[in-house]
Amino acid sequence: MSFLTAEWNNLAMINYEVDPAILEKYVPKGTELDFYNGKCYVSFIGFLFENVRLLGMKIPFHTHFEEVNLRFYVRHLDNGVWKRGAVFISEIVPKLAITLVANTFYNEEYRTMPMKHEIKIKDDSRTFIYQWKLNNTWNTIYVETQKNPIAIEPNSEAEFITEHYFGYSKINDEETYEYEVTHPRWQQYEVIQNNSIIDFEAVYGKEFSFIKEVQPTSVFLAVGSKITIEGKRKI
Repeated sequence: MSFLTAEWNNLAMINYEVDPAILEKYVPKGTELDFYNGKCYVSFIGFLFENVRLLGMKIPFHTHFEEVNLRFYVRHLDNGVWKRGAVFISEIVPKLAITLVANTFYNEEYRTMPMKHEIKIKDDSRTFIYQWKLNNTWNTIYVETQKNPIAIEPNSEAEFITEHYFGYSKINDEETYEYEVTHPRWQQYEVIQNNSIIDFEAVYGKEFSFIKEVQPTSVFLAVGSKITIEGKRKI
């Protein structure tokens, strides 16, 4: 049985090229940074976590909620095969129980903050808004997209960002948790406008404050799907 089943829907993905040296201390043992066309990326992602079941059971008041995370990309060589995965620097949710479970069982970096979202559908566009409150200030991911979904092209940057099917978290300097994430290939909504306002230093620390002065390399909205998170193992 899967550790967790759910849906990840309407994933707003804001992607930046960064100096790999910034991420080295976060890279778990047994993995290495994964690059796309020689570029190292971090992504800010806001989405809806829906229809959540933990070990097949619904947890009252914890089946639908927002999440915003900051992640980067690694790969792990396993019996001659490269596994491509993500490492989470920060994950924000509105439910304390979710934070406790994820941090306890998967050694992740979840934090609990007030959150809200809004989705507006017009005749020719969609707007997706994810917000989280820190120090009495609302941070906002705000993207407007075309109305209809399109395919994610093979070998594209969007494919690189979305097609990672493992999660890795650092236990300590010598041990790492690996867990598999399953989902079908996603479609995307083409982004027309990005009006996100994020206090990068307040939310993610001084080492990421420079991002406020940098333009994203890409912004897109993945439609999402049902997902599973499988049990962890040490590597």
